[in-house]
Amino acid sequence: MDHQHTHNSNPRDLQMARSMCWHCQSEMSGEYFCDRCVKVQPVSKELDYFTCLGIPRRLTIDQRQLESKFYELSRAFHPDFYQNKSADEQTISLGNSALLNSAYRTLRDPIERAEYLLDLEAGSVKQIRNSPPADLFEEILELQDTLNEYRAAGPASETESTLRAKLQSERNTLEQRQQDMEAALQQLFVQWDALQDRGEATSQARAERDRILKEMREHLSNRTYVKNIVSDLVSTIG
Repeated sequence: MDHQHTHNSNPRDLQMARSMCWHCQSEMSGEYFCDRCVKVQPVSKELDYFTCLGIPRRLTIDQRQLESKFYELSRAFHPDFYQNKSADEQTISLGNSALLNSAYRTLRDPIERAEYLLDLEAGSVKQIRNSPPADLFEEILELQDTLNEYRAAGPASETESTLRAKLQSERNTLEQRQQDMEAALQQLFVQWDALQDRGEATSQARAERDRILKEMREHLSNRTYVKNIVSDLVSTIG
């Protein structure tokens, strides 16, 4: 592969790990190939995934644009193109490719993208709880009792059949609840993006930002808990 050609054809919008080229010590201005020696440069590990893939910190994104950007950068950094290069260049291409792959896997999934943004904005993903949502507390306790009864019931017994039907009904209800939570999250994504687009720095905008992040964290917490319960039901009753 002709790396000079790649350098000229790709957008030069990634920040690098250093201000000078690691090879010739020329001053770097943000591109991922040195202007002087055309050596590949390491993408800074301090970059967030949004910046890494050249997209704004939004929660509703164009999947085709994301995929196109990922493949564009993957071609520039793919280790196969560096097999005949120096050990340093091979190491850099591997590191850049690994970072890009992690960024793409995270941002292409709406829930992972939201959790990642929460982590960036407020460290909120660390506060995802493992206790049931307040409005589901009694329902979850009853469900756990039913699960225990089902596991204790003899196979193919009348009790087992009755409990299975009850658990299936509970599963349907919880799956609907999970869909409702995801719909609420989508509304918050739209609100977040609108706030980002306005770019306001007022106290009112900051309060709105904090409200959206708080509600998003709450819905993600509830969804995670319900999703785990549904998975337990599926593994138990099939």
